[in-house]
Amino acid sequence: MASSGEEPSSGSPGRAGTGSDAAAADAAQLDTAEDFEVLEEEGEEDEDDLSELPPLEDVGRPAAPPREDAQPPGQGAAGDPEEWLDVLGNGLLKKKTLVPGQGAESRPQKGQDVTIRLKATLQDGTVVEQDPALTFTLGDCDVLQALDLCVQLLEMGETALIVSDAKYCYGAQGRSPDVPPNASLTLEVELLAARDAPDLELLSGKEKIQLANRKRERGNFFYQQADYVLAINSYDIALRVLGSSSKVDFSPAEEAELLDVKVKCLNNLAASQLKLDHFKAALKSCNQVLEHQPGNIKALFRKGKVLAQQGEYREAIPILKAALKLEPSNKTIHAELSKLVKKHADQRNVETEMYRKMLGNPSTASTPRKCKDKLPWSIPWKWLFGATAIALGGVALSVVIAARN
Repeated sequence: MASSGEEPSSGSPGRAGTGSDAAAADAAQLDTAEDFEVLEEEGEEDEDDLSELPPLEDVGRPAAPPREDAQPPGQGAAGDPEEWLDVLGNGLLKKKTLVPGQGAESRPQKGQDVTIRLKATLQDGTVVEQDPALTFTLGDCDVLQALDLCVQLLEMGETALIVSDAKYCYGAQGRSPDVPPNASLTLEVELLAARDAPDLELLSGKEKIQLANRKRERGNFFYQQADYVLAINSYDIALRVLGSSSKVDFSPAEEAELLDVKVKCLNNLAASQLKLDHFKAALKSCNQVLEHQPGNIKALFRKGKVLAQQGEYREAIPILKAALKLEPSNKTIHAELSKLVKKHADQRNVETEMYRKMLGNPSTASTPRKCKDKLPWSIPWKWLFGATAIALGGVALSVVIAARN
């Protein structure tokens, strides 16, 4: 959590991390086929399609290829490699103490707000960030994973050097314009302060909105990095902030803004859950949005997509029709609805053929042709036979009577 209500700077490691150049790069992904696969940004109405991002890679993401001019961690200016702590045991994140601190008992705890002095450099020595007092909530993934994992190992007053693989920094996408893709970073960190996070019940409406928005924006950063698990974590934290009880009265305007932030978090949470095929969770998130805003087009669209992914075309189609009724010119909804109608028709044909096979009539070709409908004036053969018999009997009776006479 930042120490002030201002937006995090574009150069802050692990924060939103998107300056003007990065925003321009993201804008290049607009106007693609799936406009609703986006995140809601405060004050923005345009859709940013992120559907072309690479899928989330689990553990085992390949490390950045070593550079020819790079020195192995722990050698050169950093000192003897035996002095380094392998934080995760995989060689990708290492820490070395430069100035000892006040003892292990002074280490910060998860959930506390910590303040550090930070200097971040590339392997060639280029400084990409300096912050004399960076404040964040430890364990909330508010900053680079390298910092979140290592700061909790620092003692108060300790200065340490951290060498991190790109996996725990800016990954394969980097940070435009100063951090190239797959770039390892060297972080010099000094732990300055640690204090308990503020009581959520005592936050004013404005403070709660600012805190929730920072967590949401951090989730957006992870979504753009295709780290959907961490995105979900950040959105969950934001929702916990918004859902916490309060001992402070909020104005109607603050209540409305809190609800608006909650809806954005839930919509973005559903988008992240969809990326991971967590359909049940995504459906729950969409329904929560629709409880507050029954006409929320994004929630309707994503709910329709969730149901379609589960093969529930009959339920998905009317939901997409409702979204289309709210925004008839939306081409994305038109395309998705047309696709589902066709899939539903194909599904019904398959089901019909399956029932025929179950009943022993595998195809219409083997079904006997039905007789043509009888004409309204046609006489049943039984009636015709009876009438003929009566007529013949009458003739015979007439002959007998004539013979007697």
